[in-house]
Amino acid sequence: MITYVSAADAMGAGLAYVRDDGVAVMTVDTTITLASGDYRKSVRITSKKAYNKGLFVFDILKGPYGCSVWPAAWLVGPSWPAGGEIDVVEGVHENVYNQMTVHSSAGCTLDASKALAAGSTLKEDQVEAEVFTGTILATTCDASENSNTGCGILDSDTRSYGAGLNDAGGGVYATLWDDIGVRIWFFAREDVPADITAQDPDPTTWGSPKAYWATTACASSFFSDLSIVFDIVLGGDWAGATFSST
Repeated sequence: MITYVSAADAMGAGLAYVRDDGVAVMTVDTTITLASGDYRKSVRITSKKAYNKGLFVFDILKGPYGCSVWPAAWLVGPSWPAGGEIDVVEGVHENVYNQMTVHSSAGCTLDASKALAAGSTLKEDQVEAEVFTGTILATTCDASENSNTGCGILDSDTRSYGAGLNDAGGGVYATLWDDIGVRIWFFAREDVPADITAQDPDPTTWGSPKAYWATTACASSFFSDLSIVFDIVLGGDWAGATFSST
């Protein structure tokens, strides 16, 4: 239901720009009346650089949401699904929780033993930064199975997506991809650590992440040359397929 426009067209139409205060903005066209079957103009921004491990911090002030809307901030390889995909921020329609998901080639799974159940405490052999607090949606990451649902983890904080995120003044999503796996933290605006604000992030001080795909079940080799992507879709495989149920 959308068509991505070029950088020049996006900036010319006011679909992508930088505010005077330095905040980058991207949006979907809402000014043109479309005929039946026409696609609405939207923006997809992809980094020119590809990455192999690193710390990625997304500070999002406000995100789109609503019926048929499917925004995402993610990392993806050039030979999908062989290069892997890490969805950091994603949701559809009026969802209130952020969904974090990995999509991969065959062989990568989510190690459920790393989950820390709500209300439970760390075991003696557990490290705080190596267990996650989100809710497991699936453990098979293989994109060729289960209609490419991937191995998802759902945040339990209503400030992590949609209206709750916007009402809270946005938040920060930090993804650490290192030798032990992929971990994602979310901090609502009032909870953003001082080290992130000072642009000197230290993940060892952040406690347990919301999501964690450990190399014990999904080796680092499943991810390579990942680019950062921000996009807004209307409809599509997820929002389109679930539109009638919203």
